[in-house]
Amino acid sequence: MASVLVVEDDQFVRSALIRHLTEASHTVRSVGTALEALREVAQVGFDVVILDLGLPDLDGAEALKMLRGITQVPVIIATARDDEAEIVRLLNDGADDYLVKPFSVEHLSARMAAVLRRSRGGAGGPGGGLAEDRVLRVGGLAIDPLRRQALLDGVTLDLTRREFDLLAFLAGRPGVVVPRKELLAEVWQQAYGDDQTIDVHLSWLRRKLGETAAKPRYLHTLRGVGVKLEPPPGPRP
Repeated sequence: MASVLVVEDDQFVRSALIRHLTEASHTVRSVGTALEALREVAQVGFDVVILDLGLPDLDGAEALKMLRGITQVPVIIATARDDEAEIVRLLNDGADDYLVKPFSVEHLSARMAAVLRRSRGGAGGPGGGLAEDRVLRVGGLAIDPLRRQALLDGVTLDLTRREFDLLAFLAGRPGVVVPRKELLAEVWQQAYGDDQTIDVHLSWLRRKLGETAAKPRYLHTLRGVGVKLEPPPGPRP
């Protein structure tokens, strides 16, 4: 179950979304303008926002940028626009997924489930510890995807949302070389893109892990193939 904000000015579409999400046991609030959406997000904690682009007071693309200024809540764009360049721009501006109308309720449910698996999280428990039953461990790294916490040798890492998503995705496949195309699809939700985006985030992540591309400890890049996360070699006997 998730807390969902539906931002949609078409009353028919809005009602259908509310009905479907409620039947799926989600808690739903809805608004018809961008300003109302910003007010709701600022005052209420949501797990995901479904955002239409054709809003009466402010274009949804601008609303997305404003949302990203105050929250990292996952945003799924739901609109009739299908321009490829605009889709790429919105994903780069912080959208987590993009659905072109008309879409089925099953399609929406699948996309929501995928976004929530990647991004849903809460505050740490008492003492800031990690829940052991879901922690991903790779060497001295401990990553809790649900609480969105990452520790290196017991020290909390200060990661951006995208850095955490990238690290957690790789940690779920330790020792496996993940192709860049797969990273773009799963972490950035893009079918294609510039490899420089991945390189920049890997560089930032390496810095926080105390390593460099020339002297990697955890993150290893195989030129022309992909990236893998594996623990540094232990001391020789």
